[in-house]
Amino acid sequence: CTLDSEVALRVGGDFFFDPQPGDSPVKLVLIAGGVGINPLFSILLHIADLHGYQESKGNGYKMGTVKLYYSAKNTSELLFKKNILGLMNAFPGKIACRFHVTQQRSQIHKELQPHVTGK
Repeated sequence: CTLDSEVALRVGGDFFFDPQPGDSPVKLVLIAGGVGINPLFSILLHIADLHGYQESKGNGYKMGTVKLYYSAKNTSELLFKKNILGLMNAFPGKIACRFHVTQQRSQIHKELQPHVTGK
């Protein structure tokens, strides 16, 4: 998006991402809080599969970039954080995540530090 771009947001409801091989690539922004990560994590795994398939086979749906914004009280409540870090490492520049914590009291683990903002 650029400044003054219109974006569509949806809160609640059914979540799915099922592009077809002929569809135009899209850039996704996923926003999650707490346990709301569950359906978005499934979408993220599907996106990783699409990227992996594209890299190995060179055909199928061409996935754009994905940025996940995920908030929780503290890093211990960030579900799937190690899996998410693994996806970012496996697909650099294609899958990115920014974690946000609102009530962190302890030191943030070194592995997470570059990806965490908060108080």
